[in-house]
Order: sequence, then structure tokens, then C-alpha cells
Amino acid sequence: MELTSTSFLVTLVVVTALAMLAALLLWNRLPGPGWLRWTARVLMIALCQLTAICVVAAWINGSFGLYASWDDLLGTPAGNDSTMTGPPVGRATFTLGEDGTRSTYFRGSHSKLAGQVIVWTPPEYNAAGAAKTRFPVLMLLHGYPGSPRSWLELGDMPGALEDLVRLGATHPFILVIPEIYPGGVNTACSDVPGHKVATWLADDVPGLVARHFRTLPQPKGWAVMGISTGAFCAAKLPLQYPKAFGAGAALDPDALTGDPGVLADPSLRERNSPMWLVTHAKKADVGLFLATSAQDKDSPPRQLEAFAKAAAGTGVRVKTLVRPAGGHNFQTWTGMYPDALGWLSSEIPAPSAPPR
Repeated sequence: MELTSTSFLVTLVVVTALAMLAALLLWNRLPGPGWLRWTARVLMIALCQLTAICVVAAWINGSFGLYASWDDLLGTPAGNDSTMTGPPVGRATFTLGEDGTRSTYFRGSHSKLAGQVIVWTPPEYNAAGAAKTRFPVLMLLHGYPGSPRSWLELGDMPGALEDLVRLGATHPFILVIPEIYPGGVNTACSDVPGHKVATWLADDVPGLVARHFRTLPQPKGWAVMGISTGAFCAAKLPLQYPKAFGAGAALDPDALTGDPGVLADPSLRERNSPMWLVTHAKKADVGLFLATSAQDKDSPPRQLEAFAKAAAGTGVRVKTLVRPAGGHNFQTWTGMYPDALGWLSSEIPAPSAPPR
């Protein structure tokens, strides 16, 4: 039973109700000496409290997207995080899921890292007459903690994208959702000794997808969008790899100067931060959309203002959005989708067939 599923929450509510009912019915019917009866009553009260706390915790987790799976909660590998085991380098077999996505466990030939990659193609991809049409790619980067399935289970993807396409607010994208800390090591999507996560995201994963799906060429046809830690990555990767991504959308990004708790080395942290990268951009043909809310203390509006000011004169196109309310959660991020995806559609071309 999935951690974020409605059935899990309903099960907890039912167990809590049964625990309370049992306590009421058995309170004066317990056999044995007095010390044993009081011990049993204390245990019944504790059980009622424990189940009630679990209900509240599950509801909070489902509302705010703190943990997307049991593996996230327990800090255990999901069978797709290990850098020590997995398929041979460069090989991948996609498995079709019930939700219409395709998933693979892939080991990159450049980074030598292995992790899960989920791909979804829009209905237009398989439409009649579209056999030669190539599609833009949007890579979705989850937060920390999190997993690729966070976007499916909590982020209303791909449903939200399909709704916006029907409204004409964005054009269809192939969605690519990779693991952003393969091996369980969070490097803020940076290459560090022994763990080249930036190479995994900017080289290995795009190469995998381009080999298996009809994609537009890089970088013009490729974009990234992320939330929280993934938003930090979405702001940094197009600047660091302008030949891989033409645009990025960062929703509530972590500190754009880097996190000392992730990269302790000051020089390494600085050179992998969006703020440093944008000031050193040499006329990079890159567009960036950065959004937050006035109430988000984890991603204050002032850092977006500072970033836009730093980008002035570099040639990097920056668009910012500050919503009046919202927390650091998927409820806020899904509300940013129309602006973010609409802007990305102005930066990234629509599906097209190659000229004859």
C-alpha cells in the first residue's frame, strides 16, 4: 500500500476508530488483578494516540509532499538508487506502467551512475500522421527528499500538462523524470568526486531518451523544470550545460548561492550555484523562469530579485513570478504550472516534423 495513497489514509482512520471503540468496550471488562487491568488500559490509550498521530502524519505528508514513498520515509534504496548494481552501462529496457508511463533502471556510460528514469509521451505522440513528428522534452526534477514518482503521485503530472494542452496554454512535451540523487547521495545536481550527477542529468539521461523517443534536437528542444532542490537544479543546469538545455523553470528553488550542508567545499559550492553561473554566463542562449511565493521562507522573493539583477547584461533571459501566498509544497507548485509551462512554450518550440 503506497504511503501517499488514499487507501492508506482511510485504513489508518479505520484502525484509529477501531482502537477507540475497543478501548471503550473493554475498559471495565478486562480480567485479572488491578495492576494488570491498569497496564492494559494504559496500552489501549497509547494505541489510540499512536493511531491518531499516524492519521495526522499521513494527512500532512499527503498535503505537503514531504515523502513520496516508503523508501523516502525509511531512507532505504528503492531498487533504483544503487550505483553498485544494475544493468550494463548504456543499456535500458523500458517497462510500460498502468499509468501510461514507461520506466527503466539505467546506468549512464559517462557518469557511471544508475537510477530510475520515467518517461511519458503525450497522446499527440501516437496520433495518426505523427509518425515522423519530433517532440520537445521537459525534464522534471523532484526535490529532496523525493523520488521521480513524486511528480506522478503528488504533482498531478502528466494530468496537469494534458489539461493545459487542451486549453491551448502550452504545447505537448515528452516528460522525462529522472532520479536526481542516484545512489542516495544528494549533490544538488553537481559533479563531485566519485559522483557525477550533473553529467548523469545533462548527458546520460538525455542520450537515453533521444535514442528511444522522437525528440527535438538539443538544446533548443529541451527544457528542465524542478521544485525545491530540483528547482535549484533547473536554474543551474541550463547555465552549466547550455548545449543540453535551452530553458529552465525553477519553482521555489533552494538558496541560489548553494547549500553548505550539501556541498561543504566553498569553491565547489560556489561554482555549482546558479548565482555564480549566471554572473559568468558568456552570452548563453538560455531562458530561465523562477517562481516563489511571498510566504515561502525557504525560497524568499529577494533571492529571485538578486538573481534577475545579476543576469542583467549577460544575455540570459530571466522571468520571475512571486505569488502572494503559498507554502513550500505541491499545492503551491501546481498553481505555478500555467505560468511556468506557458513560458516554457514560448522558449521551446512546438512538436514538428523534419523538412522533407
